[in-house]
Amino acid sequence: MSLEAGRLFARTSDDARRRRANPCPAPAPSPPPPKKIQTKPGGTLRLKGRNLTECEHVKLGAYHTIELEAGRQLALTKDVWEPQDAERVASACDPAAGADVAAVLVSEGLANVCLVGACATLVRARVEASLPRKKGAAAAGYDGAVARFHARVYEAVARSVDWRAIRCLVIAGPGFAKDAVRSFLEEEAQRRGDRDTLEGVRARAVVAHAPSAHAHALRDALAQPQVAALVADTKAAREAAALGELHRVMAVDPSRAMYGPGHVLAAAEMGAVRTLLLSDALFRVRDVAKRRRYAGLAERVRAAGGEALVLSSLHESGEQLNRLGGVAAVLRFPLPELEDMELVEDEEVLAAAQQAANRARAR
Repeated sequence: MSLEAGRLFARTSDDARRRRANPCPAPAPSPPPPKKIQTKPGGTLRLKGRNLTECEHVKLGAYHTIELEAGRQLALTKDVWEPQDAERVASACDPAAGADVAAVLVSEGLANVCLVGACATLVRARVEASLPRKKGAAAAGYDGAVARFHARVYEAVARSVDWRAIRCLVIAGPGFAKDAVRSFLEEEAQRRGDRDTLEGVRARAVVAHAPSAHAHALRDALAQPQVAALVADTKAAREAAALGELHRVMAVDPSRAMYGPGHVLAAAEMGAVRTLLLSDALFRVRDVAKRRRYAGLAERVRAAGGEALVLSSLHESGEQLNRLGGVAAVLRFPLPELEDMELVEDEEVLAAAQQAANRARAR
């Protein structure tokens, strides 16, 4: 969704003016066109832009910063609404599309509690502890330090996880730390009489391997067979599986995997795309023609019987796709002649892709 190309209407108040004039002023409307957008932990958006409506709190034309948290009313206007924009807004407003998978990525002394939804992966809590060595003079305090670390992880899970909403809790990481956390969560919930957590851990907790306790390792955890079976129909799992398939095809049959706008557009012109992967960052640019180009690409792939997925940059899968140029595809059949061509994105990328497709057909 291209917030940069639209206008935002929300209610705001100015702290400095409030202190000088009125201790409790009524909020006033302020519609800044966002110039800078930041995502803060917990899903809060921080937007900076120029005010277009004069009010007693913010002067006309003055730059203003506003924070939008979940549940706050706003109105967003755009000159051009792409189909992907409307789909993402509808998905974000759908209660059923909320976070349905929780994950604890843990190693010795580090844990990240994440919520995986249809549009984003949020790190809700990070727990770090300095653990003494298991051997030597410091070994005496090791068990106590681990117990305190596990207790902090339990508190983070209790604060962050809504057991009524999530489908499963994935506890993943290297070594045996994940198994120890799984056991501690159940034992501590039983000791505290926390029935919701106890029943949730027993019924919906699954242990899986991950290479590390950092958020980027979540994709590997979701790809584990025992986890994939539980979250197979979630959007995040489908995106992770599609990106994993792309990497596997690139390793064993590179001529059936294309990335970069030129090569993917040329493959789509030949009707060769089976699975198209697009980053949502491509639909945030100011260039309307460029956004429409990728929207048309997705429609052509779907019309040809393929699958088109728009990956969120707030998921690890979307971040990895951005490193490949934001667009990639798994093909129905190999195109070695297209793989060897030099194609880059420019103003004439569509025409160049069509010419490349024609040359490939002629060979």
